[in-house]
Amino acid sequence: MLLQAAGFAVLAALSPTALLITAIYLGSARPRTTALCYLAGAVLISTIMGIAVLLLLRYGNFQLPGHRTPRYGLRLGLGLLTLAAGVVVARRRPRLPEQPGPPGPPGQGKGIVSRLVASPAPVTAFVAGVLIFMPAVTFVAAIQVIATARAGLGLSTLGLVLVIVINVAFVWLPFLAYLAAPGPTTRTLAAFNAWLRAHGRILLVLALLVAGAVLTVNGLIGLIRRT
Repeated sequence: MLLQAAGFAVLAALSPTALLITAIYLGSARPRTTALCYLAGAVLISTIMGIAVLLLLRYGNFQLPGHRTPRYGLRLGLGLLTLAAGVVVARRRPRLPEQPGPPGPPGQGKGIVSRLVASPAPVTAFVAGVLIFMPAVTFVAAIQVIATARAGLGLSTLGLVLVIVINVAFVWLPFLAYLAAPGPTTRTLAAFNAWLRAHGRILLVLALLVAGAVLTVNGLIGLIRRT
């Protein structure tokens, strides 16, 4: 149960936008405070939504053996939805270059997240963390694995914590690296930042397609075994 949930959590964590924003905040005037607030927002929304999805599925009795078909059907639906999102992002035309100014995360244009990132501050970083880490379907799939397993409170709590920690890894890993070696981390992230801006859309499409394929195959196998 834990291994499968962790696998889906890794897919959920593969967010070029989350890593790009982390790099921007660690290069700001108040890197430690700003990045920490970003992490706090990410952890808060992940925890709230993780508990909500877990309780919803548990109260729906999805963990019972008789509900094997509905839970694998849900996983199949999540996979198809993720594949569709990947196709939409891939077919969407890249935005034309804009006027010089503080650039935002890939694919976000001049939306609310770009405006928040353009002026790094603890409060805006916290809000950005909440918005960026609104649960993706792969995060829901990871929680579903925990919720549908016939596990006790202790193991379920451990699984939930594991999923949340992995889900926000693109924030706390660079943050810890910065605390250990600020100079090298800042230079590395700055160099990686430019590459990520250029290839962020491609990486996002690949992450969506891989996650969708894994969820779809997993759901199909579960349904076939049921029959």
